[in-house]
Amino acid sequence: MRRTAAALAGLFAVAACSSPAAPPPARSASPPAKVTARATVSPTVRPTPTPAPAPRVTVTRTRTQDGSVVTLATFSGPVTYVLHDGSEDPGLAAGRVRAGPAVRGAERGRLLAAFNGGFKLSAGAGGYEQEGHVAAALRRGMTSLVIDRSGRARIGIWGHDVPGGEAVYSVRQNLPPLVLGGRPTAAAADWGLWGATLGGGEYVARSALGQDAAGHLVYAASMSASPADLAVAMSRAGVRIAMELDINPEWVQLDVARRPGGPLRTAIRGQGRPANQFLLGWARDFIAVLAPAGAGG
Repeated sequence: MRRTAAALAGLFAVAACSSPAAPPPARSASPPAKVTARATVSPTVRPTPTPAPAPRVTVTRTRTQDGSVVTLATFSGPVTYVLHDGSEDPGLAAGRVRAGPAVRGAERGRLLAAFNGGFKLSAGAGGYEQEGHVAAALRRGMTSLVIDRSGRARIGIWGHDVPGGEAVYSVRQNLPPLVLGGRPTAAAADWGLWGATLGGGEYVARSALGQDAAGHLVYAASMSASPADLAVAMSRAGVRIAMELDINPEWVQLDVARRPGGPLRTAIRGQGRPANQFLLGWARDFIAVLAPAGAGG
């Protein structure tokens, strides 16, 4: 920098001592070209909105190693759940509740599916709470379907992972878990632990309810199966935790509609009860699966 500055200073000194140079001849300058600026406007790219998932019931069937056919129903999308009392069980023990022995009114137009609940309360297999009314005391360690005030549901072990801060509205308990951590429990192999069967046999009508890692509830049933059959079928379907529901042919039933509020059809092969049983009214508790209001077609 110093050398450059000295050189510049020398040049200025020589220029100061010299005679002024003659000005260069004038050049005819062409007028500057006119430059017109044009703004390039990119079209606004708006992201395509992701469509909301539709409420849906997906019914599949699987055959277990011993030949039992298990029906699986997965409830996905923005569905909600309602626990209904039965006219006989829990009956008046549930108190004055809104969801009675039949699906009626506005609920009918949103109905996607309905399925049976658990054992009679007199069996002592767990507690029952509906709409804040306790019909049988909830028991620690029992597998529990917990429905909050918004109608969302999850399954857990009472006193361990449920309740977990949700505003509990209804709870249906039934025995210890059939599936836990994605695997059949050791108790699932002992069919004598899972309720008195018609005729005292292992293979009778059975049902269960589980939840997968995505939070979807999954119902499983067969008109002839062991507890292990249901547990294996559900674990293969990705269920992380499951509870047995009611057993024996009189009580096991699943009815589904192709669209919210549409005609119901029986979904379990060999099911004894008609598809409209939960519309006419039923003696035992059951669970209704509903689409959002206005989703009917």
